[in-house]
Amino acid sequence: MRTARTLFVVTILTQFLFLVVHSPQKFVSHPVVSTFSIAAFDPGNGDVGVAVQSKFPNVRPVVPWAESGVGAVATQSFANVSFGPKGLTLMRNGATAEEALSILIANDSLRQTRQVGIVDAKGHAASWTGNECFDWAGGTAGENWGGKGMQVTGKGFAAQGNILVGKETVEAMARVFESTKGSLADRLVASLVAGGKAGGDRRGEESAALLVKRKGAGYDGTTDDYIDISIYDHPKPLQELERLYKLHKLYFFRTEAKNLISIDASISKELQSILKDKAYKGMEFYAGPVNGTFDGATKKALQDFMGWENYDVRIRDDDKIDKEVLEDIRKNYAEWKSRKR
Repeated sequence: MRTARTLFVVTILTQFLFLVVHSPQKFVSHPVVSTFSIAAFDPGNGDVGVAVQSKFPNVRPVVPWAESGVGAVATQSFANVSFGPKGLTLMRNGATAEEALSILIANDSLRQTRQVGIVDAKGHAASWTGNECFDWAGGTAGENWGGKGMQVTGKGFAAQGNILVGKETVEAMARVFESTKGSLADRLVASLVAGGKAGGDRRGEESAALLVKRKGAGYDGTTDDYIDISIYDHPKPLQELERLYKLHKLYFFRTEAKNLISIDASISKELQSILKDKAYKGMEFYAGPVNGTFDGATKKALQDFMGWENYDVRIRDDDKIDKEVLEDIRKNYAEWKSRKR
């Protein structure tokens, strides 16, 4: 068994070296991205993703990488951006998170300046912090911890950071990720915010990103792009990430059965009044009587309005409405009316 495993790793390494030799333009190093991040996997539905915050502009194209059914990578400090695509390639070809990370750093002469967290689609996790990363620097994979010059392995998630106020940032990230209920994205956001509150980057805040992949969960079901949020430059990027994540859930997440309510006469009359108000959006979506009857004309007007307002994935063809959409319609209309006064 040991011999077979050794042969497997050698095969993966050979494939990796072939990529480096034949596609060197893809594997370039990037400037310092000192930050804190968490890469994680959800065994319940296979979600993989990364949440990251940094005192560095536009962290999204540098640190977080993920692929449904494969895993996720966070590459930072004096970031070797190629660790993202190369790490995913290694795991796609069968390497575990630990094996992929070991191969990446073994073949990087600047490994001591790097920091990397990796999870694979089976839940294995690994984190590396080089000796030359600025203090405080370190990471955890599951319950296992490691400081500078150490690679640690575990299960479920890898959290790490450098140029931090202290270890408390990563401790808070790990604790909150493990204790928070909800989806992987919910837990990633909560974890990152907790890390910021515990100290975060010693230099302050600037950018953040949330990347989550789920099979077939893109806008129209043809991609795995479940969540991809980037804050390029902002005085409070973690607060902005929370705000944008809330918006993303409204406009891109599909309706949950528990959120469906029937459009009774009262709701229908309310919607007819809004849809008939031409001054609101510059056009009259509904031209019929405001009588509370949810007939074909009212349903068509509501569908058109929901498309106009970007509730695309929550448009329905029955007599029900998502209560989150209804609440947002009510809020926006009320705010518009108050501005008119």
